[in-house]
Amino acid sequence: MPKPSKSADPGQGQAKPPPEQSRGPEPSAPASVSSGSAHLAGTPKAADYYAVNRGGGLFSEAISQRIGARIAVWAQKRGLAPSVLTVFNLGLGCLVSFVVIAAAGPVADGRVWAWPIGLLALVGWQLAYAFDCSDGQLARVTHQTSTAGGRLDVLCDVAVQISLVSALAATAKAQVSDTPAWLLAAFAGTWMVNLVTSVMQGGEQASSMVTSRSLPIRLVKLVRDYGAVIALAGVVLVVAPQWTIWFVGLFTLVNAAFLAASVVFSARQALRG
Repeated sequence: MPKPSKSADPGQGQAKPPPEQSRGPEPSAPASVSSGSAHLAGTPKAADYYAVNRGGGLFSEAISQRIGARIAVWAQKRGLAPSVLTVFNLGLGCLVSFVVIAAAGPVADGRVWAWPIGLLALVGWQLAYAFDCSDGQLARVTHQTSTAGGRLDVLCDVAVQISLVSALAATAKAQVSDTPAWLLAAFAGTWMVNLVTSVMQGGEQASSMVTSRSLPIRLVKLVRDYGAVIALAGVVLVVAPQWTIWFVGLFTLVNAAFLAASVVFSARQALRG
Protein backbone atom coordinates (compact mmCIF):
# COMPACT_ATOMS: atom_id res chain seq x y z
CA MET A 1 0.00 0.00 0.00
CA PRO A 2 5.57 4.50 0.71
CA LYS A 3 6.47 10.77 2.32
CA PRO A 4 4.89 12.52 5.28
CA SER A 5 4.23 16.19 4.73
CA LYS A 6 6.42 18.70 6.49
CA SER A 7 3.44 19.65 8.66
CA ALA A 8 3.05 16.07 9.75
CA ASP A 9 5.34 14.09 11.97
CA PRO A 10 7.43 11.90 9.67
CA GLY A 11 7.76 9.46 12.51
CA GLN A 12 4.15 8.39 12.18
CA GLY A 13 5.43 5.74 9.80
CA GLN A 14 2.47 5.45 7.48
CA ALA A 15 3.09 2.78 4.89
CA LYS A 16 2.76 5.03 1.89
CA PRO A 17 3.85 8.68 1.91
CA PRO A 18 1.24 11.18 0.74
CA PRO A 19 1.19 12.28 -2.92
CA GLU A 20 3.72 15.02 -3.42
CA GLN A 21 3.20 17.07 -6.54
CA SER A 22 0.27 19.10 -5.22
CA ARG A 23 1.52 19.60 -1.68
CA GLY A 24 2.32 23.10 -0.51
CA PRO A 25 3.69 25.37 0.44
CA GLU A 26 6.87 24.39 -1.34
CA PRO A 27 10.12 24.26 0.61
CA SER A 28 12.84 26.72 -0.31
CA ALA A 29 14.56 25.75 -3.52
CA PRO A 30 18.28 25.07 -3.71
CA ALA A 31 20.44 28.02 -4.71
CA SER A 32 20.84 26.55 -8.19
CA VAL A 33 17.10 26.84 -8.88
CA SER A 34 15.63 30.17 -9.91
CA SER A 35 12.69 30.95 -7.63
CA GLY A 36 9.20 30.60 -9.14
CA SER A 37 10.50 29.13 -12.40
CA ALA A 38 10.61 25.64 -13.81
CA HIS A 39 13.85 26.56 -15.59
CA LEU A 40 17.09 25.93 -13.76
CA ALA A 41 19.98 28.37 -13.50
CA GLY A 42 22.19 25.45 -12.56
CA THR A 43 22.00 21.73 -12.13
CA PRO A 44 20.67 20.49 -8.77
CA LYS A 45 22.45 17.49 -7.34
CA ALA A 46 20.99 14.36 -5.76
CA ALA A 47 21.44 15.95 -2.32
CA ASP A 48 19.22 18.88 -3.36
CA TYR A 49 16.43 16.53 -4.37
CA TYR A 50 16.83 14.33 -1.31
CA ALA A 51 16.64 17.42 0.93
CA VAL A 52 13.01 17.97 -0.11
CA ASN A 53 11.85 14.35 0.22
CA ARG A 54 8.73 13.65 2.27
CA GLY A 55 10.06 10.74 4.32
CA GLY A 56 7.97 7.58 4.50
CA GLY A 57 9.79 5.70 7.23
CA LEU A 58 13.25 4.46 8.10
CA PHE A 59 13.66 2.15 5.09
CA SER A 60 12.09 4.56 2.61
CA GLU A 61 14.27 7.45 3.73
CA ALA A 62 17.46 5.38 3.69
CA ILE A 63 16.85 3.55 0.41
CA SER A 64 13.84 4.54 -1.70
CA GLN A 65 14.08 8.32 -1.36
CA ARG A 66 17.82 8.26 -2.09
CA ILE A 67 17.26 6.23 -5.25
CA GLY A 68 14.43 8.60 -6.10
CA ALA A 69 16.79 11.57 -5.80
CA ARG A 70 19.15 10.03 -8.34
CA ILE A 71 16.26 9.31 -10.67
CA ALA A 72 15.23 12.97 -10.34
CA VAL A 73 18.74 14.06 -11.38
CA TRP A 74 18.54 11.73 -14.39
CA ALA A 75 15.08 13.01 -15.31
CA GLN A 76 16.00 16.69 -14.99
CA LYS A 77 19.01 16.27 -17.28
CA ARG A 78 16.69 14.83 -19.92
CA GLY A 79 14.02 17.46 -19.47
CA LEU A 80 11.38 15.02 -18.22
CA ALA A 81 8.35 16.37 -16.38
CA PRO A 82 7.48 14.99 -12.92
CA SER A 83 4.31 13.42 -14.29
CA VAL A 84 6.41 11.34 -16.68
CA LEU A 85 8.05 9.74 -13.64
CA THR A 86 4.60 9.19 -12.14
CA VAL A 87 3.57 7.29 -15.28
CA PHE A 88 6.81 5.28 -15.15
CA ASN A 89 5.79 4.19 -11.65
CA LEU A 90 2.38 3.18 -12.96
CA GLY A 91 3.69 1.22 -15.93
CA LEU A 92 6.50 -0.58 -14.14
CA GLY A 93 4.53 -1.38 -10.99
CA CYS A 94 1.55 -2.80 -12.88
CA LEU A 95 3.73 -4.71 -15.35
CA VAL A 96 5.64 -6.46 -12.57
CA SER A 97 2.41 -7.30 -10.76
CA PHE A 98 0.92 -8.73 -13.97
CA VAL A 99 3.93 -11.03 -14.38
CA VAL A 100 3.60 -12.23 -10.78
CA ILE A 101 -0.11 -12.93 -11.29
CA ALA A 102 0.50 -14.79 -14.56
CA ALA A 103 3.25 -16.87 -12.97
CA ALA A 104 1.40 -17.65 -9.72
CA GLY A 105 -0.09 -20.94 -10.95
CA PRO A 106 3.00 -22.22 -12.78
CA VAL A 107 5.19 -21.40 -9.78
CA ALA A 108 2.82 -23.24 -7.42
CA ASP A 109 2.80 -26.26 -9.76
CA GLY A 110 6.58 -26.33 -10.00
CA ARG A 111 6.59 -25.57 -13.74
CA VAL A 112 8.39 -22.25 -13.21
CA TRP A 113 11.15 -21.49 -10.72
CA ALA A 114 10.00 -19.17 -7.96
CA TRP A 115 13.17 -17.18 -7.45
CA PRO A 116 13.29 -15.34 -10.82
CA ILE A 117 9.68 -14.21 -10.41
CA GLY A 118 10.35 -13.19 -6.82
CA LEU A 119 13.50 -11.32 -7.80
CA LEU A 120 11.60 -9.47 -10.51
CA ALA A 121 8.98 -8.48 -7.94
CA LEU A 122 11.58 -7.45 -5.36
CA VAL A 123 13.54 -5.23 -7.75
CA GLY A 124 10.64 -4.07 -9.92
CA TRP A 125 8.35 -2.95 -7.11
CA GLN A 126 11.22 -1.15 -5.40
CA LEU A 127 12.19 0.65 -8.59
CA ALA A 128 8.57 1.62 -9.24
CA TYR A 129 8.37 3.06 -5.73
CA ALA A 130 11.62 4.97 -6.30
CA PHE A 131 10.00 6.57 -9.36
CA ASP A 132 7.05 7.46 -7.12
CA CYS A 133 9.46 9.13 -4.69
CA SER A 134 11.30 10.95 -7.47
CA ASP A 135 8.31 12.68 -9.08
CA GLY A 136 7.59 14.83 -6.03
CA GLN A 137 11.26 15.64 -5.48
CA LEU A 138 11.62 16.78 -9.08
CA ALA A 139 8.37 18.77 -8.92
CA ARG A 140 9.38 20.66 -5.79
CA VAL A 141 12.96 21.44 -6.75
CA THR A 142 12.01 22.62 -10.26
CA HIS A 143 8.80 24.36 -9.13
CA GLN A 144 6.53 22.18 -11.22
CA THR A 145 4.06 21.26 -8.48
CA SER A 146 0.42 21.28 -9.55
CA THR A 147 -2.99 20.10 -8.45
CA ALA A 148 -3.31 18.02 -11.61
CA GLY A 149 0.06 16.40 -10.98
CA GLY A 150 -0.90 15.53 -7.43
CA ARG A 151 -4.18 14.04 -8.61
CA LEU A 152 -2.36 11.95 -11.23
CA ASP A 153 0.04 10.77 -8.52
CA VAL A 154 -2.80 9.56 -6.31
CA LEU A 155 -4.58 7.78 -9.15
CA CYS A 156 -1.39 6.03 -10.28
CA ASP A 157 -0.66 5.01 -6.68
CA VAL A 158 -4.12 3.48 -6.42
CA ALA A 159 -3.62 1.52 -9.64
CA VAL A 160 -0.17 0.24 -8.66
CA GLN A 161 -1.30 -0.83 -5.21
CA ILE A 162 -4.37 -2.61 -6.58
CA SER A 163 -2.08 -4.53 -8.92
CA LEU A 164 0.37 -5.33 -6.12
CA VAL A 165 -2.37 -6.56 -3.78
CA SER A 166 -3.82 -8.65 -6.62
CA ALA A 167 -0.40 -10.22 -7.25
CA LEU A 168 0.06 -11.17 -3.59
CA ALA A 169 -3.50 -12.47 -3.32
CA ALA A 170 -3.10 -14.55 -6.50
CA THR A 171 0.14 -16.03 -5.19
CA ALA A 172 -1.38 -16.86 -1.81
CA LYS A 173 -4.38 -18.54 -3.45
CA ALA A 174 -2.20 -20.49 -5.90
CA GLN A 175 0.09 -21.72 -3.16
CA VAL A 176 -2.69 -22.59 -0.69
CA SER A 177 -5.82 -23.44 -2.65
CA ASP A 178 -8.11 -23.33 0.37
CA THR A 179 -7.12 -19.77 1.28
CA PRO A 180 -10.42 -18.23 2.47
CA ALA A 181 -11.90 -15.56 0.24
CA TRP A 182 -12.70 -13.38 3.24
CA LEU A 183 -8.99 -13.18 4.12
CA LEU A 184 -8.03 -11.99 0.65
CA ALA A 185 -10.88 -9.46 0.69
CA ALA A 186 -9.85 -8.20 4.13
CA PHE A 187 -6.22 -7.99 2.99
CA ALA A 188 -7.16 -5.89 -0.03
CA GLY A 189 -9.47 -3.62 1.95
CA THR A 190 -7.14 -2.96 4.85
CA TRP A 191 -4.16 -2.46 2.54
CA MET A 192 -5.89 0.49 0.89
CA VAL A 193 -6.23 2.10 4.32
CA ASN A 194 -2.55 2.96 3.84
CA LEU A 195 -3.25 5.16 0.85
CA VAL A 196 -6.27 6.83 2.43
CA THR A 197 -4.42 7.77 5.60
CA SER A 198 -1.41 8.91 3.56
CA VAL A 199 -3.54 11.35 1.56
CA MET A 200 -5.04 12.61 4.83
CA GLN A 201 -1.54 13.37 6.15
CA GLY A 202 -1.22 16.48 4.02
CA GLY A 203 -2.12 19.99 5.13
CA GLU A 204 -3.75 21.17 8.31
CA GLN A 205 -5.36 17.82 9.12
CA ALA A 206 -1.97 16.15 9.56
CA SER A 207 -1.36 14.64 12.98
CA SER A 208 0.53 11.79 14.55
CA MET A 209 -0.41 9.20 17.13
CA VAL A 210 3.23 8.63 18.08
CA THR A 211 5.57 11.59 17.71
CA SER A 212 8.81 9.96 18.86
CA ARG A 213 11.53 9.55 16.25
CA SER A 214 13.76 7.38 18.39
CA LEU A 215 15.40 4.45 16.62
CA PRO A 216 13.47 1.73 18.49
CA ILE A 217 10.15 3.39 17.62
CA ARG A 218 11.14 3.83 13.99
CA LEU A 219 12.17 0.18 13.79
CA VAL A 220 8.75 -0.85 15.08
CA LYS A 221 7.16 1.43 12.50
CA LEU A 222 8.83 -0.46 9.67
CA VAL A 223 5.60 -2.49 9.46
CA ARG A 224 4.01 0.76 8.22
CA ASP A 225 6.88 1.72 5.88
CA TYR A 226 5.80 1.02 2.28
CA GLY A 227 9.35 0.50 1.04
CA ALA A 228 10.09 -2.02 3.78
CA VAL A 229 6.78 -3.82 3.34
CA ILE A 230 7.13 -4.37 -0.41
CA ALA A 231 10.75 -5.40 0.12
CA LEU A 232 9.56 -8.07 2.54
CA ALA A 233 6.91 -9.16 0.04
CA GLY A 234 9.57 -9.54 -2.63
CA VAL A 235 11.83 -11.54 -0.33
CA VAL A 236 8.96 -13.90 0.50
CA LEU A 237 8.29 -14.45 -3.20
CA VAL A 238 11.99 -15.19 -3.79
CA VAL A 239 12.62 -17.48 -0.84
CA ALA A 240 9.32 -19.16 -0.02
CA PRO A 241 6.21 -18.11 -1.99
CA GLN A 242 4.20 -20.64 0.05
CA TRP A 243 4.61 -18.21 2.96
CA THR A 244 2.68 -15.51 1.08
CA ILE A 245 -0.49 -16.48 2.93
CA TRP A 246 1.26 -15.69 6.21
CA PHE A 247 2.36 -12.33 4.80
CA VAL A 248 -1.26 -11.67 3.79
CA GLY A 249 -2.54 -12.61 7.23
CA LEU A 250 0.10 -10.59 9.08
CA PHE A 251 -0.48 -7.36 7.20
CA THR A 252 -4.23 -7.75 7.33
CA LEU A 253 -3.89 -7.70 11.11
CA VAL A 254 -1.34 -4.87 11.11
CA ASN A 255 -3.38 -2.62 8.82
CA ALA A 256 -6.66 -3.43 10.58
CA ALA A 257 -5.07 -2.57 13.93
CA PHE A 258 -3.75 0.69 12.52
CA LEU A 259 -7.20 1.55 11.16
CA ALA A 260 -8.83 0.86 14.53
CA ALA A 261 -6.21 2.91 16.38
CA SER A 262 -6.62 5.77 13.88
CA VAL A 263 -10.39 5.79 14.37
CA VAL A 264 -10.00 5.98 18.15
CA PHE A 265 -7.30 8.65 17.91
CA SER A 266 -9.33 10.79 15.49
CA ALA A 267 -12.51 10.36 17.55
CA ARG A 268 -10.74 11.58 20.69
CA GLN A 269 -9.42 14.61 18.81
CA ALA A 270 -12.86 15.38 17.37
CA LEU A 271 -14.52 15.15 20.79
CA ARG A 272 -11.98 17.54 22.22
CA GLY A 273 -13.12 20.04 19.61
